[in-house]
Amino acid sequence: MRDGTPYIHHLRRISVAVEGYPDLSGFRRSDGKAVFIEVKTKTGRVSKNQAKFIKMAKQAGCLAGVARSVEDAIRIITED
Repeated sequence: MRDGTPYIHHLRRISVAVEGYPDLSGFRRSDGKAVFIEVKTKTGRVSKNQAKFIKMAKQAGCLAGVARSVEDAIRIITED
């Protein structure tokens, strides 16, 4: 939206061809950097494909990581 508030018209599960693609993806408004977040519970395990995707995304200059809490997700989004 023009005032900067997020707007979601339809929230649907999206299938992508890339194995390990994270649960959340988007762009940081301040600089346009891509953001990829894999959401896990405190005991949830990251698969090899998920770890590989996160590593590849970081090497490409994207913000990426595993979030086990809201604070983790905020840390991923705000890191440089």
